[in-house]
Amino acid sequence: MGNKLCPKIILEGTRLTLKTELAFALNEHPRIVGPRKYRYHSPLVSAEWCAFTNFPWGRGLINFEPQEEARAMETYRTWIHLFELLQYYSWIVDRFHISTRSYQLQKYGKDHDFRWLEDRLKALGFRIIFCTRTVESFETARAERLKVSGNPSQYDDLRSIMDEQNFLKGLISQSTLPVLQLDISNSNIPQAAGTIADWLAETGGLWAT
Repeated sequence: MGNKLCPKIILEGTRLTLKTELAFALNEHPRIVGPRKYRYHSPLVSAEWCAFTNFPWGRGLINFEPQEEARAMETYRTWIHLFELLQYYSWIVDRFHISTRSYQLQKYGKDHDFRWLEDRLKALGFRIIFCTRTVESFETARAERLKVSGNPSQYDDLRSIMDEQNFLKGLISQSTLPVLQLDISNSNIPQAAGTIADWLAETGGLWAT
């Protein structure tokens, strides 16, 4: 009973820090979700889903407009309620409340108080993986992303992405959740997933609290 793997991970970081690629790797990592003899789907949640608008790269849980605040907060309440109902399950989240706080502060100057959310996330055993890059590695990461991106213009201003990383770092330092800062500059996803698996094992993050 005590050996069931049900890690709860929030991946935070700017664009080009390979969060989504890492989320897929974690969701199939035998040390994190167990060995699999066949492939099946587990939930990957993302606040980057632009589900508030009926067009690509629209608004959602991170970049909502002021008139959509109530909708966004209700979405957060819904997510945390679902996590609590299904607490003995693995959850991997690609960006969440820290990214929302970062965007809303920088865009509208409003700081949303997510202490209520962090209290409930912490009780469930959620941990943050803060994916970062060195300044020198962003250019190479952009070149690789432009080969596949459907929205390449979002990577035009690397300086703003680097500034966002510094801003996120300050907000992450205020979080009450356990945090692993992970340097992804070499873009080595298997190595990064192994580092996360080591940290989760060392901190008890692979099993339910």
